[in-house]
Amino acid sequence: MQRLTRGGGASGNGSVHTYIHDEVKLDPNDLIPDRKLGSITKYDDYFNGDIYEDQPSKYEQEWEIDTAKYPYLKHVKSLSAAWPHLRYLAQWMEITTSPTKWQLIKDLPPRELTELRKERAERTNIAAVDFVSGQPAPIISYIKTPGSLAESLRQPAVAGASRLYVVEDLSRDVIECLGMELDIDPLFFREHINDYTWYNTRDPWVELPDLDIVSRDRPYFRLTYNQPRYFKTPESFKEAERQAGRFNVLRRLDADDGHESPFDEKSATVALVRSKASLWIRPAKADQQAIGVLLIDPSITEGYPLWRGYRPFKNSPTPNNQTRYNVPPKTNLFEDLIFWIQQTSQQDIDAIENNPKAMAFRILEIICAEWLTLSRYITARLGQIEWEIESPKWFDIQKQELQRESINFNMSLKKLHTWRRRLPTYSAMVADTRAKLFPDSSPGSKRRDCIDDLQKDFAIVADHIKDLLSRTERIAAVATAVAAIEESRRAIEQNKTLGRLTYLAVIFAPLSFVSSFFSMSTNVSELTGTIWIYFCVAIPVSLLVYLIVDKNWTNNFGVVYDRARGAREKIKLVTPGVGK
Repeated sequence: MQRLTRGGGASGNGSVHTYIHDEVKLDPNDLIPDRKLGSITKYDDYFNGDIYEDQPSKYEQEWEIDTAKYPYLKHVKSLSAAWPHLRYLAQWMEITTSPTKWQLIKDLPPRELTELRKERAERTNIAAVDFVSGQPAPIISYIKTPGSLAESLRQPAVAGASRLYVVEDLSRDVIECLGMELDIDPLFFREHINDYTWYNTRDPWVELPDLDIVSRDRPYFRLTYNQPRYFKTPESFKEAERQAGRFNVLRRLDADDGHESPFDEKSATVALVRSKASLWIRPAKADQQAIGVLLIDPSITEGYPLWRGYRPFKNSPTPNNQTRYNVPPKTNLFEDLIFWIQQTSQQDIDAIENNPKAMAFRILEIICAEWLTLSRYITARLGQIEWEIESPKWFDIQKQELQRESINFNMSLKKLHTWRRRLPTYSAMVADTRAKLFPDSSPGSKRRDCIDDLQKDFAIVADHIKDLLSRTERIAAVATAVAAIEESRRAIEQNKTLGRLTYLAVIFAPLSFVSSFFSMSTNVSELTGTIWIYFCVAIPVSLLVYLIVDKNWTNNFGVVYDRARGAREKIKLVTPGVGK
């Protein structure tokens, strides 16, 4: 087994770290796939082939399973010819995790590999939530096995209830049960399993956008966002990466370790966890209840939510308010979401009958709150960059003796470019969320529910990101101008240095000329009678040449001459006949 640890570098898929040999032994189950592994040359992003491969992967026989027991998987594989991107979902279901990770686990002992795939395939953590109109709180039951999920899907909820399945992570057996029993489009699961924001030209995991005319009536949508998280030590961050590697879905941490500040702990790291939430809805019919499936990410429990996470979604009690209140556990996203679902008001439960999206109201609140926290974090970083530009020496106390200020400005620009690259992506994420949540809403709409009430909050998030992007451009312009001014100042200093060398040349060149001119004999003793002539000639000549080339003296002499000439002209005007 390889000995690996995280190192610096960027992969072809926009990841910010690689893995290199070290003394830390990591289980392949812990490693995050789709990242280069440094000196491990056998690791290849395209070992399964790229998007243009027409033939099945040569490894497919190693991971292939009997689809007779998995009709939904069989259906997905049958669609792969017409929808090539579904081939990736079929591979994911068979391997039970990201296909590129197969090269990390395929050499495990057969028993360990079988147990690993079995655990991942059967992984189930689901909450079935029944929203019953007229009841003050939803009814929640927990599902921990695929068999219990199949039984729950066969048992309808109480009359008049709408049921929501909250699914943490995804697994093959969960997809099989939900997909077959609820007749779900495979694209719903396909769009949830990866976290990429851009793609290379060969990537088989690419997700191409559909025409709006095709996608507008789909009963599902996917929301992308980022969770800022704080890690006190590098070891804590590495443990968080190992936790992400244990997820079935691919989720990674983008470490923001390029922003050093005197206010930060030297060993601390803030990372942005790429996250998704997907919602599928089957509206109620005459003979069917409304059912929703909400896919959320498993949680990284290492470290802390940045600034201890979002505020509770209610006002704090006043001294005169003796009403008992609970607080969210803040242990992981799944438990937090269930807590807030339990706090759903009667009004919001009743709204589900007319708008099934209201079942996802609580996760939408959490997503919006995470965006607001992220915008505050970016605001803080941009403020620090502005401060660095204003007082670079103060922000770089330990390096000011080793680096020039212009280098500091370049460092500030480098930090700034990080947000110039990310903010357009964040803006697109928020815009996509708004388009899916509020496709036909208008200010004059008469119907208002909890989803409509969130429209202004997401508009605030969109405005914040737009303002941050504009601010980033302005700071970049200022930093570039300041850097140019600093370079000009350094050029002036260099010119002054060259001027001093010119003075030396002016002084010694005449001396050298005169000495050469008067060198009439090789016998120094013969010059004793005439040596004084050298000084009498050389010193006045050097002084005269220096005064001629000295710009300041020449300018001063010109000023005196001009003043004298001006005074004489005035005398001529005042005293007639003078100067004739």
